[in-house]
Amino acid sequence: MVVTLDGDRAVSLRGDPEHPFTQGFLCHKVSRYLERVYHRDRWLHPLRRIGAKGEGRFERISWNEALNEIASRFRDIAAGPHGSEAILPYSYCGTMGRIQSESLDRRFFHRLGASLLARTICATAGGVGYRFTMGSGQGMDPEAFRDSKYIINWGSNTVVTNMHLWVKMHEARKDGARIVTIDPYRSRTAEKSDWHLAPRVGTDAALALGVMHILFRDGLTDADYLERYCVGADLLRERVEREYGLDRVARITGLPAADIERLAHEYANMKPAAIRVNYGLQRHRGGGMAVRTIACLPAVIGAWRDRAGGILLSTSATFPLNFSALQRPDLTPPGTRTINMNQLAEALHGELPGPPVQALYVYNSNPVAVAPDQNRVIQGMRRDDLFTVVHEQFPTDTCDYADIVLPATTQLEHFDLHTSYGHQWVQANFPAIAPLGEARCNTDVFRGLARRLGLEPELFELSDEELARVALDENAIHRPAALDGITLETLRSGPQRLRVPTNEAPFAQGNFGTPSGKCELYCERMIAQGFDPLPSWTPPAECEESTPELAARYPLQLISPPSPHFLNSTFCEVDSLREAARQPELWIHPDDASERDIAEGTMVRIANDRGAFLATARVGEQARPGVVVAPGIWWNKFTRDHRNANVTSPTTLADMGGGATFFDNLVEVTAAAP
Repeated sequence: MVVTLDGDRAVSLRGDPEHPFTQGFLCHKVSRYLERVYHRDRWLHPLRRIGAKGEGRFERISWNEALNEIASRFRDIAAGPHGSEAILPYSYCGTMGRIQSESLDRRFFHRLGASLLARTICATAGGVGYRFTMGSGQGMDPEAFRDSKYIINWGSNTVVTNMHLWVKMHEARKDGARIVTIDPYRSRTAEKSDWHLAPRVGTDAALALGVMHILFRDGLTDADYLERYCVGADLLRERVEREYGLDRVARITGLPAADIERLAHEYANMKPAAIRVNYGLQRHRGGGMAVRTIACLPAVIGAWRDRAGGILLSTSATFPLNFSALQRPDLTPPGTRTINMNQLAEALHGELPGPPVQALYVYNSNPVAVAPDQNRVIQGMRRDDLFTVVHEQFPTDTCDYADIVLPATTQLEHFDLHTSYGHQWVQANFPAIAPLGEARCNTDVFRGLARRLGLEPELFELSDEELARVALDENAIHRPAALDGITLETLRSGPQRLRVPTNEAPFAQGNFGTPSGKCELYCERMIAQGFDPLPSWTPPAECEESTPELAARYPLQLISPPSPHFLNSTFCEVDSLREAARQPELWIHPDDASERDIAEGTMVRIANDRGAFLATARVGEQARPGVVVAPGIWWNKFTRDHRNANVTSPTTLADMGGGATFFDNLVEVTAAAP
């Protein structure tokens, strides 16, 4: 971003035209960032609760009072019968820079001996599954999509959530490429694609296996690549021939058999073929295996031979920052328990092993809005014996339950170091303006708490720029090749591309990160962890196959992808974006709407045994039959009934990595009172 100042005030903000990948334009949301910075509701001073939890009533206090109280409460809890593990940090990516999201905060809670948090709410299941196949997180260079001829957006609303990559895809289409989107929801990307396939929710692995069945059956595989650079091709072929015939896959996915055959033939014959697989499809019980299975496809057809062929999940793993030195996990006392962030409801109700949670420190997150099983999260947050601190920019739903609120800086007001999961450029973020009011960044707060608790200055009295140098491994004798020549000083002149090849196909001759060095279609490591070593399909935890009695009561599958106007719950506070989103809405197929006497604009109640919320019905084929779509995530305080879609979502964990299962979510929809 380029920020223009008038004195000490930012007056305009635009994309940086000199950034080689983003090329001068911002998404719909971030283009409104100044509305966040100068929003009338910004927290500008520390606060202490004076009302009941949930009322959101506070009095202003000083930073000294706030930090002293937090330190005192933490000290007392640590000295109490349950020890420091009764303190739980809760954070994710509300701030995505590496310094403000995962540096002194991790050191502080590690050194304190607080419970560890498994930050798995977004992409962990798929990341684990991908690595079983590939051996690392590496995939295609996003810039290579420009030269692809067949592009599949698999569970990716690229137009909205990865718009700079969509530009590359669109340029490829001008040169004859075909763009396909696979998604149960007719998203904006699906609308702009050449072909949209809408499988049933949670059946992506079955679809990939059905495609493989046809590839092997019709001689469309790259036999030489499979023999030279893969493990288990014969076993995979036996499985798909025996278990994933076309008729069965068509029944599982709800797709016409002819469409599955067409997809397989186009994918094999229109080369180079690229897949952009994203996070939505992994948010169900079999999500990790689904991503692992899809990641096998490029090897089966030899797509990796070409730079513009293969698959991309994320570029995150390409950035070899020294996270261990930055976060210092070695400070954690042996045996410290880990709490999965998806099970915050269970943690707050004392249903997990270990001591009760007596203190909750929330930053970079809004768990009351985004955590699953919302009703029980709120019940837990109301506990009188729970001491809650929230470091935030705005009066989110979570702040309403805080004992202490701390005002946080925005991206324009602090230093940070940014990597990416959508391109391969590193960038330093230098503050454009001074912090508004008394706002402080995360690192400043943890320095203050560390001083009050008497923790080692050598761990915490480092400037943010010094922490960036640690992350960049500037003093290492042997730095990672990808960081060669990239330092904080070089970043002062602008973004730097990782020193990775730009014109090479990474796996053209194998060289995968697996123990075998090959693409592991059959993965021996999975057996030791209790997984099927071959790709397979696992039905969702809630569906007609797994839970027929539940499906009879709640026959519709609810998914809640991001609204084009919000980034999860971020930006919901911006008036213009909230107005663009109108109100909580639910897309429902005309057949499902007709069965329930629901018309366009009807107020509907979406419910299951976990809870219910209200939304305005949008009737159309954007949702396939049997699926309803609630774009989000709305803050509760901006909804009619003070609940959002996560009141219905489960805390069940995915097959791999402790991932979330937001979309294993059966509901019923009925007309509500106007």
